[in-house]
Amino acid sequence: MLPIKTVIQNSEEVTRLFSHLEFDGKKLNHQPGSVLGSTALIAGTTVGAGILALPAVTLPSGVVPSTSGLIAVWLYALVSGLLVAEVTLNTMRTEGRASIGFLGIVEKILGKPGARIAGGAYLFMHYALLVAYITEGGEILGYAAAKIWSVQILPTWVGTTTFTLLFGGIMYFGREKFIEKLNSAFVGIVIVSFVGLLFLAAGHIQSAQLLLQDWSALGSAISVMSVALFFQNVVPLVVAQLEGDVRKIRQSIFIGSVIPLIMFLAWNAIILGSVSPDMLHTTSDGRTVFDPLQVLRTGGAGKWLGVLVSIFSEFAIATSFIGFVYGLLDLFKDIFLIAQGKISSRLPLYSLVLFPPMTLGMLNPSIFFTALDYTGTFSISVLGGIIPALMSWKQRQEQENSDSINQPLVPGGKITLMIMIGVALALMGRQIMSTYTN
Repeated sequence: MLPIKTVIQNSEEVTRLFSHLEFDGKKLNHQPGSVLGSTALIAGTTVGAGILALPAVTLPSGVVPSTSGLIAVWLYALVSGLLVAEVTLNTMRTEGRASIGFLGIVEKILGKPGARIAGGAYLFMHYALLVAYITEGGEILGYAAAKIWSVQILPTWVGTTTFTLLFGGIMYFGREKFIEKLNSAFVGIVIVSFVGLLFLAAGHIQSAQLLLQDWSALGSAISVMSVALFFQNVVPLVVAQLEGDVRKIRQSIFIGSVIPLIMFLAWNAIILGSVSPDMLHTTSDGRTVFDPLQVLRTGGAGKWLGVLVSIFSEFAIATSFIGFVYGLLDLFKDIFLIAQGKISSRLPLYSLVLFPPMTLGMLNPSIFFTALDYTGTFSISVLGGIIPALMSWKQRQEQENSDSINQPLVPGGKITLMIMIGVALALMGRQIMSTYTN
């Protein structure tokens, strides 16, 4: 990656900050990232375990309220993603670097205290979600293997370990360009299987179920919705892949986030519209538990529907797993670069990323929903709302006091930033009050 002179159009727009240049023998080749690949990375990161947990938390509110909630959370995530891209671009330009991780950006703008807070939330969120992905992905692999080998059940640790070593090994040995193409292929499989799944499941919809509404129950679903639509962790990587090209970055973030939104809305409506009383059961503590995926996966609505659910679930988790492993790798790279000046080996880095969540998944196989719930409100509010808004606020304030050409990607000025922070604080306050009242 070689920095090049900043290109300005209309005295304002920064179009590209640098170029990816690589030697191929004796020839210097330009290796630009593609909008398709970056869009697939964002979409794949977003369509993960969150979509699998969505119907369980949106059932009490109904289709119409949960649809409204999903659109509102997506708008918030879109603004957040653009803010992260904005501060990444401006930091790369001022520092003269062709790439920089999220934690490095926070430290440059908010200093060490801000970096420690962001790093703690970032670390907790990524480990919690990797535990969820590895656990659920391993369970699906274990179920498929049991079916193929005609055995009744396999130990949970077999699926968890296999999932981690399989997809973690692919990332460890594969080059970045190969992983990008593989992830794009996985996203294609997810979309194709999802379309088939919706086609088969549509025949089970009951129109009366679509009309049920309880707006008061929507608040409890916001946490999982926020996790499901979170992609900001890979935005710095997208900015680097697309060479700081503002137009391409905007396209990738918008399209890469709107594709999962459409999928979530369709998935939510189809599943909630197909729910029947025998898919619900009450636990000993009085909670109503709803896991349509387990019913569909075991063939409760037809053999082919169960197969498609398993394929869709596994590859949706795999694409999100790739994105969050990259995010955690970037975090540790920033930490090690700050402490030592360079990364000496890939093996310790990947071990630090993969083995802790794999171990937790083996010790507690039922941690899937718990991990998603705990990582929701606080980590997402801090990383997706408060931190990006504060960084953009400080950068824009410095721009006003200097001749810098920081480029805002989100309109509305400080009003937008105050709304972002206010919504995050409100969600955190609601979660605290809910915890104490329960």
